[in-house]
Amino acid sequence: MDENQVEGRNAVLELIESGKDINKIFVQAGGKHGSIMKIIAKAKAKGIVIVEVQKRKLDEMATSNNHQGVIAQVPPFEYAEIEDILMEAEKKKETPFILILDGIEDPHNLGSIIRTAETAGVHGVIIPKRRAASVNATVSKTSAGAVEYMKIARVNNINEAIKTLKNNRSLDMWYRYGHRYNLL
Repeated sequence: MDENQVEGRNAVLELIESGKDINKIFVQAGGKHGSIMKIIAKAKAKGIVIVEVQKRKLDEMATSNNHQGVIAQVPPFEYAEIEDILMEAEKKKETPFILILDGIEDPHNLGSIIRTAETAGVHGVIIPKRRAASVNATVSKTSAGAVEYMKIARVNNINEAIKTLKNNRSLDMWYRYGHRYNLL
């Protein structure tokens, strides 16, 4: 499984619009209609290399059963730090809303949770490094590209991450002034 690719029309379109690095986009030969045309136009406008290949080649490259005629190759996913998540909330002048996930092993479930979290206004997601799904092509596709907008931190120890959050001054400030922070 190649963790450095994003598959599917919506996921690739969101990736392009997010402004993140894209090495190449592979599109199915003869499949230039509908949203594929939009993907090609936006990619060309941003100077992204587009390679036209046969469906068989896309099928071989794909990690899912539904690449929808487009696969983007990307650099490895860059995880955030807990501090990055807190700064995101501070930048928006909002109470930090952080989702902590433990034991989510299915990448489809992780992608669905991230998609829902992004629409709910979550500032960041914390996941463990071991015994849990990591961000890969399946997560990106299932999230419909939401991983490109969500700060995701991977930590060695969930309990230590919770202690770090509890000891954080910005969270303590919110608590003192009668607000509460959302730690799920």
